[in-house]
Amino acid sequence: MSTRNPARLLRLAGESLLRDQVAVVAALKYLPTQLFPPLFILACLQRKWEPLKAMVQAWPCSVLPLGSLGRLPPVMVLKAVLEGLADLSAQNVHPSRWKLQVLDLRSMGVNLRRRWCAHSTQECSQTGLVAVHCSSPNTDHALPHLKVVLDINFSEMGTFKFYMYVIQWAQQQREAVVHLCCKMLKFYEFPLQRARKVLDRVQLDCIQEVQVFCTWDLPTLGAFANYLGQMTNLQSLSLNHIKMGNLRHLKKLYLQSPSFLRGHLDKMLRRLQTPLDELLIGSCRQLMQSDLTHLFQCPNLRQLKSLCLYIAKLADFGPKPLRALLEAVAPTLQDLHLDNCGMVDCQFEAILPVLSRCHQLREFTITENSLSMATLKKLLHHTAELRSLELEYYPVPLECYGPQETVDQERVALIRAELMESLRELGQRRTIRLCTNDSSTPEMCLCSDLAH
Repeated sequence: MSTRNPARLLRLAGESLLRDQVAVVAALKYLPTQLFPPLFILACLQRKWEPLKAMVQAWPCSVLPLGSLGRLPPVMVLKAVLEGLADLSAQNVHPSRWKLQVLDLRSMGVNLRRRWCAHSTQECSQTGLVAVHCSSPNTDHALPHLKVVLDINFSEMGTFKFYMYVIQWAQQQREAVVHLCCKMLKFYEFPLQRARKVLDRVQLDCIQEVQVFCTWDLPTLGAFANYLGQMTNLQSLSLNHIKMGNLRHLKKLYLQSPSFLRGHLDKMLRRLQTPLDELLIGSCRQLMQSDLTHLFQCPNLRQLKSLCLYIAKLADFGPKPLRALLEAVAPTLQDLHLDNCGMVDCQFEAILPVLSRCHQLREFTITENSLSMATLKKLLHHTAELRSLELEYYPVPLECYGPQETVDQERVALIRAELMESLRELGQRRTIRLCTNDSSTPEMCLCSDLAH
């Protein structure tokens, strides 16, 4: 056997130590910190539950990233870890003697052996701790000694038992010792009635991100809105169908096919208490004209960095509402996406002056709208001074289409040459892309590197 393989020698030493469970427990007080992770992993693999409990109680680092064991930690490993912590709490050990501060059950997407065994003592103590904040400074509850951090993902029925086990364990501990902290909540076609058993037991003001991909009916959406209203530190909300409660810290709002908001968008907008950074609404055609009018007039959209409206009927509104919104957000706007919004020349021409003042703009896409060659040239001229602009997608001009909206390739070639000449006259190196309305080629690049 080679003596030049430290990892193998370490494993053999760990296996030898674990043969005597009494001895390994007694040796923990003398064990160097860097040996705890490999010995912990070895105990998990060999199912040595008593040494595992003892190692948790003597854990020398501030963070135990148990979620790195897999997508969810194995049940028996989790049971041994929680029982070890419960025994420590039952012994009334003073919190100052606990080095472990965070039990992180979130999936890390990396291998536990590589992560732990490659880190020094100092790195081990810092891993993930900085990012763990349970609530805002305005929260009344006292911060406990041990934070149990997890993400709740309602996508599989089997995960429900895991969450309930952790929650019930936390509730059985002394309140001043253990605090359960959930920062991300996801739903994937999971019944809300079943999920409520978990939601009723977690501290909702810790949740910062919510993603919902469900086809719930209106009563279900209303029930979930009651939970959203208690998520006072929510920062990101991505929804297919939802009815919102009072939201104080929301920065991003994504709504896909918001038919449930038809005629009621103003009520939702009034509940926003801070300016949004990002707004995306897909399938806006399901909204009424009054809904989009309220949208453009909402005071909490005056500092947007990203505005995305897809599949709308903006031609029904006239140019003034959209122009007013763009005037308000011109100093902050970075991304503007108005694809398939039914816009016509007069609307584009109305926003040209304010568009040229959006000096922070990085992305500008207006595909699948009705745009003439003359208006496209004006757009290119007004965006010429936007030095931050990196991505530009425009619709193929109407002059390129023949009967039954077929693309005439000869016309495309002529217009491409004409646009190249226009860009040369502007004296800039730019890359723009023209997309057809043909769904089979949604991002067909007809005009690229036009300044070359």
